[in-house]
Amino acid sequence: MNAPANPPVDARERRAGLYAGLGAYALWGLMPVYIKLAEGVPAAAVLAHRILWSAVIMILVVTALRRWPPVLAALRTPSLVLWLSFSAAMIGANWFLYTWAVLDGRVLDTSLGYFMQPLFNTALGVIVLRERLNGWQWLAIGLALCGIAVMTVLRGGLPFTSIGIATAFALYSLARNRAAVDAVTGLIVETVILTPIALFWLLQTPEGVFGHPLSLMLVLIGSGIVTSLPLGLFGHAARRLNLSALGFLQYIAPSIVFLLGVFAYGEPMDEARLAAFALIWAGLAAFSIGGFRGRKRRGTEAAEGA
Repeated sequence: MNAPANPPVDARERRAGLYAGLGAYALWGLMPVYIKLAEGVPAAAVLAHRILWSAVIMILVVTALRRWPPVLAALRTPSLVLWLSFSAAMIGANWFLYTWAVLDGRVLDTSLGYFMQPLFNTALGVIVLRERLNGWQWLAIGLALCGIAVMTVLRGGLPFTSIGIATAFALYSLARNRAAVDAVTGLIVETVILTPIALFWLLQTPEGVFGHPLSLMLVLIGSGIVTSLPLGLFGHAARRLNLSALGFLQYIAPSIVFLLGVFAYGEPMDEARLAAFALIWAGLAAFSIGGFRGRKRRGTEAAEGA
């Protein structure tokens, strides 16, 4: 019996990209489990350790891959430094809100924020980039706003944590879109920008950088790995998968976080949260339909024009 032929290279690449994407979003989804290991450490200190050790890991990776020339070129380009400084501030804000919310027992709020994020990206595209939406996409944004409004009325206040997480990441995505650099270069420049602030913060705390017990210190150092690894896997996936595949995969992480919040950490699913999640999920369904119809229409137009 003949051995089966090897699959085409492009098929193997897509499969590798799919596995990398699944790994990235699964790790992001399980991030609360790791952050909970640092309970007792202030969120700002956990964030500072994430930044510091991510920078150490990225420096080692860039050195191993001999990628310093594009990094140094980016640091010598004022417009890139400006955009990457803004993106660094936004990803820092996103990481802080996420870390604080998990340590404060608000895991479901982080899940809601990341479910909102694609819709916030779309709204930002309309406001800043003057992008045009179809009816389904407008419906998606309307449903998301209704979800926020219902939660505000039923809880007597805006869901600031969820909105902050979604807004910070949407602004981060916009800045990275404007900064014409690859994922590795962008990430190391961002961590280099944030590291002095993180190091200064840690040196002001009673524990300093290395003052925690060994077991906790290993958790904090490991936070650099769990921060950098999914970003590396995502970069690998983004180069091998189309946007529709990535768009589908992005719902894995908040879904895992949602399940953790409800079943592992026992956070209450009250009527305000239930209504907000239901409306956001309906908005995401409308958003997906709109995106699918838009791609199908563009494909038909391209075929007719050929």
